[in-house]
Amino acid sequence: MTWLKRILGGVLLLIAVLALVIWLALRGSLAQLDGERVLPALTAPVEAQRDARGYLTVTAETRLDAARALGFVHAQERFFQMDLMRRNAAGELSALVGAKALPLDKSRRMHRFRHRAELGIATLPADERALLDAYVSGVNAGLAALGSRPPEYLLLRQQPQPWVAADTVLVAYGMYLDLQGAQGRDDIAMGLLHDAVPADWYAFLTQHSPDWQAAMDDSRVAAVPLPAGPLPDALRTTRTACRDCSLRDARDIGSNNFAVSAAHGSDNRALVADDMHLGLRTPGTWFKARMRWKDGAGSHDVAGVTLPGAPLLVVGSNGRVAWGFTNTTSDWADVIRLKLNAAGTHYAAGGVEKPLQRAVERIEVAGEAAVDHVVLESEWGPVLPQKAPAGQAYALRWVAHDREGMNLRLMHMETAANVDDAVQLAAGAGMPAQNLVVADATGRIAWTVIGAMPRRVGVDDMDLPQDWSDGRTRWQGYLPAAEQPRIVDPADGRLWTANSRMVGGEAMKLLGNGGWDVGARGQQIRDALRAQDRLDEAGLHAIQLDHRALFLQRWRQLLLTQVLTPEFVAANGLADYRAAIEKSADAARPDAVGYLLLREFRLQALKTLFAPLAGLLEAQGVKLSDLKMVPETPGWALIQAARPDTLPAGVKSWAELLQSAVLDSRQALLDKHGSLAAATWGADNPTSMRHPLSAAVPALSGWLDQASQGMAGDSHMPRVHNHGHGQSERMVVAPGHEERGILVIPGGQSGHPMSPFYRGDHAAWLAGEPLPFLPGEPAHRLVLRP
Repeated sequence: MTWLKRILGGVLLLIAVLALVIWLALRGSLAQLDGERVLPALTAPVEAQRDARGYLTVTAETRLDAARALGFVHAQERFFQMDLMRRNAAGELSALVGAKALPLDKSRRMHRFRHRAELGIATLPADERALLDAYVSGVNAGLAALGSRPPEYLLLRQQPQPWVAADTVLVAYGMYLDLQGAQGRDDIAMGLLHDAVPADWYAFLTQHSPDWQAAMDDSRVAAVPLPAGPLPDALRTTRTACRDCSLRDARDIGSNNFAVSAAHGSDNRALVADDMHLGLRTPGTWFKARMRWKDGAGSHDVAGVTLPGAPLLVVGSNGRVAWGFTNTTSDWADVIRLKLNAAGTHYAAGGVEKPLQRAVERIEVAGEAAVDHVVLESEWGPVLPQKAPAGQAYALRWVAHDREGMNLRLMHMETAANVDDAVQLAAGAGMPAQNLVVADATGRIAWTVIGAMPRRVGVDDMDLPQDWSDGRTRWQGYLPAAEQPRIVDPADGRLWTANSRMVGGEAMKLLGNGGWDVGARGQQIRDALRAQDRLDEAGLHAIQLDHRALFLQRWRQLLLTQVLTPEFVAANGLADYRAAIEKSADAARPDAVGYLLLREFRLQALKTLFAPLAGLLEAQGVKLSDLKMVPETPGWALIQAARPDTLPAGVKSWAELLQSAVLDSRQALLDKHGSLAAATWGADNPTSMRHPLSAAVPALSGWLDQASQGMAGDSHMPRVHNHGHGQSERMVVAPGHEERGILVIPGGQSGHPMSPFYRGDHAAWLAGEPLPFLPGEPAHRLVLRP
């Protein structure tokens, strides 16, 4: 027994020692919060203060020193996140996590973003390159100053690699992939639809919604009537069952921003509200920072959110101008039909045959041999993997592939003096094109597109694959600021964007439709702005949290008046279903059963309508959700018309289609949740902010993941939260009155689970509570010295 006790004691001691070693290693990778640290290349000491939630304040003598300090802190708090972002864009994840990432890496290598980044930084203006180099030096100093590598690298048994200038550009390219993710699939899908149905049906199916119009210039589009002919065979007959019949009411990721001028802002102030919608993860996308420095023009003080991996303030305020972004969801890419020779090695361009260029991309794979991946390129862009008609191939012409599409000009927003400055600099900014809404301290507001806009020549329909072989159709450079659409000092004193059509007329033709949102969210924001003569920070924040389900109310009326008849309810035991629709389908509340039932009924009805089309598209390598088509608009028109000749094959009547949608969607929810009472919107729509490694190490998920709860909000209302996609920040600010502003992010500032800032903002974000736009009193003070 004595020997057994000694053995057990030894094992326990060994476990304790091992636990201590792991604990010390994890502690060693925490960011330094206090004291002093040498940061090479600084021209003067810099203070990096954090408040109780980790909100960073950098006080420096120069902007370059501020960039060095920001890079230092980003690396200490978020380096693994930065690493994933650069590797995702470059197609280099396999080198970190192994062969399971190879399919994704191969798809990314088509763009050759690391190659483009290295070429691009060589052409940056001197001030942008200096800022980039300063930031890079700070990142590497911050990484080197950690006592041990970040914990994710311990789990992966990898060493973090130094940061280089091209990596910051890759982080920005990653935002292109997030915000303009179609990569040609939308145009290819539209071409297939165009060829599968008559012209009048194509126009009807692809129209923009006339019911949910919310353009800032109050322009309107007319409804395209239901064609007189019967439903085309492509929509009637299912030849291939779709594996993914999911619908999408907007093609790309969206956001909200809106502003009121001094005429409608409290105390005669202009205010901007911004909530950018992204996939929610741990750590979150943004990092809150305030930076103060001096230059020849005087002192500067900017605050808002930064993107770890980049030295710039993304959205925020500089005291004179405040700005926010939403995705334009406009058309920033074209698909070119290449005419190939018999061997498939050359394509027609400008009346001659040109060879496809062949680039070999070597992909390193952790624990395995490297893989060579071949990319074929035309003069217009890379060849896409989607199958094209015989003798052809598809190539992608995308703003992201051009030098004009990537630079650091956004840095000048930090020193813009008024809305005129902001609108002028927007045209040359190299970034994914965004709706820029700005306000200035004099009470003015404006909107424009920030980002490079191509000048298209000879393009008849930018929604379809195009033939550029004769040289008459092409991009001819990029538009100057004077030609980019803008609205400055609107008479209404209000501006709003929500990924739907922003303007009409010639401006709309320049922008193109990248798969605009149906418009209900924008309309709800517009109407809320116009409902009040004066709004302050709390009033704009309340609009951000509005989760009334106005968009679904016509579907609710349809259910209650036409579908849920007494006979149908009695025959199928649907009394509780109808009661829930009557009681709790007015808003996307976490406890609402009726909202989830109504939502799923609509989706099921539309899926049934468009299942034949979904199958047709899947058989040719794309999906229904790739279309720049909002199913709501033609689907609702078909249901309202209720013509027998527009029913899908096998469906006897519109009543049968709608009643089946009730029964099928109800059964799916019962299978998922167990009972109707348990099928609340919150149970179906929880937060799911998981750390990238928690799925691989489930035992640590409780430590790595953020707290989860059922969430209010959905896609077609201002408070967006739809199964892991939602508000990545909420900001409201009046330039010059930042002390009254609001800024909240999900999760927290740090990416380290042991950091006190890992969950700093999360409870407030979950609860919809405001947090101050500016940092609070300093809780930690780190001095960085030359």
